[in-house]
Amino acid sequence: MSRSAAEDGIEMCSVCVGDTLFGVPITGILEILDKPAPRSVPLAPAHIGGLVHYRGEILTAVSLRSLLGLPPHSEPPDMLVFEGRDGYFGLLVDTVGEVLTVSPQEFEPNPSILDDRKRALFAGTYKLSNSLLVMLEPDRFDPVLLAQ
Repeated sequence: MSRSAAEDGIEMCSVCVGDTLFGVPITGILEILDKPAPRSVPLAPAHIGGLVHYRGEILTAVSLRSLLGLPPHSEPPDMLVFEGRDGYFGLLVDTVGEVLTVSPQEFEPNPSILDDRKRALFAGTYKLSNSLLVMLEPDRFDPVLLAQ
């Protein structure tokens, strides 16, 4: 009995920031919030997108757009919620797309020309039929780790 491509693949939640398509393994996502309205944090680092009320707790949201050095977006962001080292945190993205199944055979590691800062954020790239999907590892966006 042969295994299907879906059984051999990895399910990724696709998100867009600017013109780039990113993917996050769905196994790490606790919830997706539609336009959560983060509150700004005075004197916080630029990559902190704000604080968000989440199920009776306050979580810190990291702006992927800011980490990439992109200007603010005119539309409110969507947010992916993860559990980090010291509790929940969010990752703000322009839009959340569909769940895609990618094949391990389509994976390419980060190119050597990528600067160290971006190499630390990205886990590699998957070649899709009509585009590239840059893989994100949620642990790398934990605000506690980014502050170190």
